[in-house]
Amino acid sequence: MRLRHRRQHDEDDGEAIDLAPMLDFVLNLLIFFIITAVFVKEVGLQLNRPPPSPPNQQKQEDDKGTLFIAVHKNGDVSIEQRLVDPAAVRANVERFRGEKPDGPVIVVANTKAPTGMVVKVMDQARAGGAMNVLLQPTTTKQ
Repeated sequence: MRLRHRRQHDEDDGEAIDLAPMLDFVLNLLIFFIITAVFVKEVGLQLNRPPPSPPNQQKQEDDKGTLFIAVHKNGDVSIEQRLVDPAAVRANVERFRGEKPDGPVIVVANTKAPTGMVVKVMDQARAGGAMNVLLQPTTTKQ
């Protein structure tokens, strides 16, 4: 009887599921995902603004017919020392282009100004017909 009892016990072990191949597979997947996750790099747009030039190097070109558009630190826009709505930049540039067709437009932007507002002002200036739109960063407190 003892032999019979031993054989039954051995047969029960034979019916168990062997988990070793599944663990090998899971560990291989884990290693694969860890290796591929290291090489994933987010792609983004890096905006590098040019450094501001010292005030003594800035040229006043008002006599040559330059339109200065200032974008202040808080996002306000001014043209010729008066605050304007960003949507009015296009009309002002069109008026300026009618008077002086070859005159450049300089956007003087504070380095702390919202980037979206600076881009919007430059787009409005180009939509107004200005082909020569320049960006001049400044750190003055505006």
